[in-house]
Amino acid sequence: MSLRHAVLPLLIAAALPASLPASAAERGFDVRDMASMDRFSSPALSPNGRHIVFAKREADLEANKASSSLWIEDLFARDAAPPKRLTPEGWSVNSPAFSPDGRKVYFLSGKSGSSQLYAIDVAGGQPRQLTDFPVDVGGFRISPDGGRVAFNAEAFPDCAGDLACNKARLDERGASKQSGVVFDRMFIRHWDTWNDGRLNRVFVARLGDAPAKTATLVGADVIGDVPSKPFGDSSEYTWAPDGQSLVLSARLADREEPWSTNFDLYQVNADGSGRAKNLTATNKAWDTGATFSADGATLYYQAMKRPGFEADRFGLMAMDMASGTTREIAPDWDRSAGGITLSADGATIYTAVQELGEHPLYAVDIASGEPRKLVGDGSVSSVQLAGPTLAFTRASLKSGNVILTTGTDAAALRAITPDAGEMLPEVKFGDFEQFSFKGWNDETVYGYVVKPWNYAEGQTYPVAFIIHGGPQGSFGNGWSYRWNPQTYAGQGYAVVMIDFHGSTGYGQAFTDSISGHWGDRPLEDLQKGWAAAQQKYAFLDGDRACALGASYGGYMINWIAGNWNQPWKCLVNHDGVFDQRMMGYATEELWFTEWENGGTPFANPAGYEKFNPVNHVEDWRVPMLIVHGQLDYRIPVEQGIAAFTALQRQGIESKFLYFPDENHWVLKPQNSVQWHDTVNGWLKQHIGQ
Repeated sequence: MSLRHAVLPLLIAAALPASLPASAAERGFDVRDMASMDRFSSPALSPNGRHIVFAKREADLEANKASSSLWIEDLFARDAAPPKRLTPEGWSVNSPAFSPDGRKVYFLSGKSGSSQLYAIDVAGGQPRQLTDFPVDVGGFRISPDGGRVAFNAEAFPDCAGDLACNKARLDERGASKQSGVVFDRMFIRHWDTWNDGRLNRVFVARLGDAPAKTATLVGADVIGDVPSKPFGDSSEYTWAPDGQSLVLSARLADREEPWSTNFDLYQVNADGSGRAKNLTATNKAWDTGATFSADGATLYYQAMKRPGFEADRFGLMAMDMASGTTREIAPDWDRSAGGITLSADGATIYTAVQELGEHPLYAVDIASGEPRKLVGDGSVSSVQLAGPTLAFTRASLKSGNVILTTGTDAAALRAITPDAGEMLPEVKFGDFEQFSFKGWNDETVYGYVVKPWNYAEGQTYPVAFIIHGGPQGSFGNGWSYRWNPQTYAGQGYAVVMIDFHGSTGYGQAFTDSISGHWGDRPLEDLQKGWAAAQQKYAFLDGDRACALGASYGGYMINWIAGNWNQPWKCLVNHDGVFDQRMMGYATEELWFTEWENGGTPFANPAGYEKFNPVNHVEDWRVPMLIVHGQLDYRIPVEQGIAAFTALQRQGIESKFLYFPDENHWVLKPQNSVQWHDTVNGWLKQHIGQ
């Protein structure tokens, strides 16, 4: 499989300079390249589709930090001028959005000491601060008339709409000589943060000449995080076209929250009056992504059907706001919608979906439900549409996000930002190819093979066999700044990745098949995929191979250690589950473990023991590197410590890389470098290169 890139004009490359000189000798991709290279995100279009603004993130590897700026381009200019920097030097900003008249760009910045809303003219100049709240603004949505802003901020429920109350409460806690905290319900902690009692709430403030200092809480009776934690954003609330109300997606923060996936859509008055109206009370599963038609008569949104299952299919829904009746737009389309971008005429929904190892962009006809693929060859996200312009980001196994623009038919793509190859002209990336084989139940399973950067015909290469997390996830034609196969190809290794049963993008039944079967069906796919890859690709040296994985992939490493250890010279387990039963009690999002194991660990103990790695420790023999972060509350650090203890106590060669300041991921640039150096050193020790 080859990847087709749009050619980026040299003048754009000059405006957004490459990180390293083109004269350097050809070499492989290194983690230091990945940690320091520029990243592009957050495309935003002016209402007429003429201007595009995007964020450029620049990392300072030596200082172990990064900052982001906004860049703008006139897409209709005859001279095809390259993007130019919009925000001033010394500002770190995020979340760009245009004003309804297209004359200003709004964004968030911590320039004042806290995250607040700013605006800057499209022509540039000095940004103007629009809010000065005693709390950080986490995200925002500008009202249709441009006169108000809806924003989310963390607040104590009993402070109601008094933003100053929240700061006073935090100051009071900071001054207290007592540090103990009493909880009477879960969540006590979530992802990487202990619960301090605050929720994400939505407020509305009027924008004027002076920075707004007060705001009105909307949906006061919707006691839940909007946006959801830990990864929600401002797409979880939206203005009605008349500006009189908003629709929020919320899960109530009650006793059942840790084992519930019941997000509902609530319509709330923009002036804070009245009670919220639950629009989706009949659906006990996940409802989100509300988007109004231009006339406000129809609300489009995404909905799951099965309560408690976070990896269920998101269907595209339409609700008649007058009657409340709903219909699914494409009920026979076995793909999960990745968002909703509505065409100007209200006839089409643009959405990116996972499909066969990629993330293509589709146009779905609302009347017929007929989906039509517009853009493939990689992973599309951040879809925007305004006037005649369609904009989005696309990544691949050879590049991080490139911002592209096109017409609504996507007939010709124009690259606005450089790809990784243009930023690193001396780097040679490993070529890749997708393959398939018959896996569990004789069903077709797909995988990818990535060649080493220095591949030569007739030679063989040691292999990094990478297992994805989720488990409802995918390792396909996309880019990652954590588990990137090019960092292994850049060290001279071949890479094999299998999208085993349970992976996303192959139909909902395929995804469902892993629940209750963590240790058998996926393992069969991994075994058959490993055999199929070696048969198809003679350059894979099966006698020099290590298996690596994180999260569910880390669980699978622990499971492989006791159930399929023959092929491997070494193993790498990042944040993997070691004891399923204790995981069921210690993790924060209980809906996940309870769905996957058929109930609670006390009601269905057999479900937790059936594929429990701890029960097979006596069969471990392969050297293992374990990585875990102290702030990982998804899979607590004790799971990694226990696995290390099992290895050490049996005299099996092992190492434990511990990060006191990282969560389920390793995010700090220098920590990422240390992670990769440690992992690559482990591979080199056991399989060479």
